[in-house]
Amino acid sequence: MAHGHHIEIVQEQFSVPAKAKTISIILAVVGLILTGVGFAFLGDSNSASHSKATAHTEATHEAAGHHDDAATHEVAGHEAAGHEMEHGNVQTEKFGPRIDIQSISHPPMVRFWASLLIIGYYLLLISLAALMFVAIQYIANAGWSAAVKRVPEAIYTFVPVAFLVVFAVILIAKNDLYHWAHYEHLGLKKGDAGFDHILAGKSGFLNTGMLLAFPTILAIIFVLIGRKLRSLSKAEDAADKGETRFFKKSIRWSAAFAVLYGFTLSVIVWLYIMSLDAHWFSTIFGVYNFATGWVSALTCIGLFVIYLKSQGYLKLVSDEHVHDLGKFMFAFSIFWTYIWISQYLLIWYAHIPEEMSYYQIRYENYKPYFLVNLVLNFITPFLVLMMRNAKRNRWVLAIAGTLMLVGHYNDIWLMVMPGVYGPGQNISILDIGLLLFFAGVFMYWVLIALTKMGLVAVNHPYIEESAHHDVGV
Repeated sequence: MAHGHHIEIVQEQFSVPAKAKTISIILAVVGLILTGVGFAFLGDSNSASHSKATAHTEATHEAAGHHDDAATHEVAGHEAAGHEMEHGNVQTEKFGPRIDIQSISHPPMVRFWASLLIIGYYLLLISLAALMFVAIQYIANAGWSAAVKRVPEAIYTFVPVAFLVVFAVILIAKNDLYHWAHYEHLGLKKGDAGFDHILAGKSGFLNTGMLLAFPTILAIIFVLIGRKLRSLSKAEDAADKGETRFFKKSIRWSAAFAVLYGFTLSVIVWLYIMSLDAHWFSTIFGVYNFATGWVSALTCIGLFVIYLKSQGYLKLVSDEHVHDLGKFMFAFSIFWTYIWISQYLLIWYAHIPEEMSYYQIRYENYKPYFLVNLVLNFITPFLVLMMRNAKRNRWVLAIAGTLMLVGHYNDIWLMVMPGVYGPGQNISILDIGLLLFFAGVFMYWVLIALTKMGLVAVNHPYIEESAHHDVGV
């Protein structure tokens, strides 16, 4: 609903306040220190986990009375069911999905690579989702978002950094992180001892070439499209008033990205995360990861907008825009929960062993993190952001948003660690250190990116519509 009064569209040039630089650097330095401390204790913590796992395994075998060879062959006959045989896991009920899940021993450095994979992948999801946000606004001819578009444009510049972190981890530690990569390295043939026909059947997709090449090609394309959209946005600022040539080109590039992103994000998710549990699969897993990245990106956009407003920038952004961002954070938290519960309920109802094992370990062996996932990613935003005034209150949004970002980090941690290690892991000083370090780097990077262009898309066709934006409530 437009207002009668005129709002002057004036360009704003952002410079990073010294305090923001200091906070970002402090976060990064504290993160480095904690990472160093966690790194120093890697060997001790890994040995403790391994001893605990060994004791658990021995107790299990003793309680089971050391099954005879006939029972062993019977369990081996269930290998077609998949995950229960991975890493020596065995089925504990003849006709049920209960799995005796064993911990997996790794060299101490693997814990570092697993933690680095988590934070790198998390930031990659956020950065790509920010680019998708910009693309959707162009495709939908959305007017309200023109006043805030420079924020997601700055966020998606982090795509190459996040991708390089993930790529480096995989290049160095893929054989330790991914069971199927280690199996591929063994080169077993049918009839060989240890041959796994499930992994062999997936080898056309789960192979080193695919893991390294496919996401790399996509990342290059995504970065190039992001840079193209950013250059068109910058050229639009310098164009004559009313010039729509750059806007129309942006729509075409956005449509190309949206189609490519929509069809290929799931493949990246399958390769990077789902294949950590190599015998398990879910057809909804790609959508689930999209939901995680999408709501996290919306939250980041909201937090940066709130910060810029607190510094006196983004004068065109009103409480109506903040309200919209709050509604997005609220709505897509519900969407995330819908996908989360859908995957869980379908697997619970089907009661199939190779599917149940995924949730059995995460619920029984990682129950605190499983419950924190639900509390921070659904209950908190649902109860806090349900109210209209909360969605318009910048302090409430900032606190709720920070909790949501921590919650979705926990979400990805829970996707990765049980798949790599089995039972026995906890969020450690190392995890917290890497999280704080990359939070500082990410904040500093985005703030610097915001200085590269004006904060106001002065010649965007819908900038005046955005300036007069009113949700009508």
